[in-house]
Amino acid sequence: MNRLPTTCPICGGEITVTRIHCRDCDVTIEGRFDGGPFSQLSPDQLAFIETFVRCEGKINRMEGEVGLSYPTIRNRLHEVIRALGYEPGGGEEAIGLSEEERQRILEELDNEQISVDDAMLLLQERGG
Repeated sequence: MNRLPTTCPICGGEITVTRIHCRDCDVTIEGRFDGGPFSQLSPDQLAFIETFVRCEGKINRMEGEVGLSYPTIRNRLHEVIRALGYEPGGGEEAIGLSEEERQRILEELDNEQISVDDAMLLLQERGG
């Protein structure tokens, strides 16, 4: 089955779903249906969210799965947050790094899993 398009393939305008159908009972319902908040995300952003959920929201697990650095993954997460109409920040970021998180960053640097620039960025961004 094809994915529901979010934009018109002819003019690029916004698509409105006006008909849904049940294959089991053959009922068709017409109206104007909202695609939900995730309908505005690009296919790449949806794939990112799927990976994020599969990795239980752990960016360090995503690093190994997608082969990108922690700062790159974090930036993509911020892009998705903005695409959903929110501003990233607050919460965990305001608290700063725990000693365990700081140690993990230093170990990744020592094992050459991240660059010095990435380590500095992580420590500065997260209040370490």
